[in-house]
Amino acid sequence: MNWLFGRKAAPDVLRPFVPAWLRTGEEEGFSRSFDGLAAVVRTNGSTSVYRNGAWEIGKLRGSEVAIDGVKVVGAQQAAIAAPAGGSTVDAQARTAVAGILTALRAHGLILS
Repeated sequence: MNWLFGRKAAPDVLRPFVPAWLRTGEEEGFSRSFDGLAAVVRTNGSTSVYRNGAWEIGKLRGSEVAIDGVKVVGAQQAAIAAPAGGSTVDAQARTAVAGILTALRAHGLILS
């Protein structure tokens, strides 16, 4: 959900603390949001970033996810075709593979 607001119209969870020496054009003790300003949403701990006049809440941006130095998620991969043809057809295996491909597409890990 994105909101466009300024000053006191911002929900409390999206009013980041900005030190006085960073404030420019302040009104009633609030600093205006600027592109790239990041804040933590207190109610759920997610991050929010102000981009192009609106808050992006909970979106993570990057090139990969690494856990203990091991890449576990990276760039989206090419589409994978569903199984078709062949002289021996295993319907249960094809159903399972189709389910896996559907999940990978839904998560954005492979193209559709």
